[in-house]
Amino acid sequence: MRSYQKTMTVGEDDLDELNHVNNVRYVQWIQDISKEHWQVAVSEEVKKDIVWVVMTHHIEYKAAAKLGDEIVIKTYINKSKGAISERIVEMYFEQSDQLLIRSSTKWCLLNKESQRPIRIPKQVIDMFSK
Repeated sequence: MRSYQKTMTVGEDDLDELNHVNNVRYVQWIQDISKEHWQVAVSEEVKKDIVWVVMTHHIEYKAAAKLGDEIVIKTYINKSKGAISERIVEMYFEQSDQLLIRSSTKWCLLNKESQRPIRIPKQVIDMFSK
């Protein structure tokens, strides 16, 4: 599975004091779709001994979403090397296809037991390659 997307509606709990989606909510959505993509793309056998942790998030805010907005969230892996993978998440207004945010997150793959970085297996890279 090379890319993954879903559509969601902004609810009241997503808003800040300006009635825009709260920045913390965007980070949560970035993490949620990243995890969902991993869960649906990779077998339980592959997942059982490894875990991903975030190293960095970089988010560019292009517009403000408000209550009731329908948002399309898309994600894909941009590149992987060694233990590090760069995941892109983009959010668009469903009706206009206008870019809302674009994020780049560097994730590090760890051995679940030792919690030490490990090289991303070729089979995992191949699953997410463009």
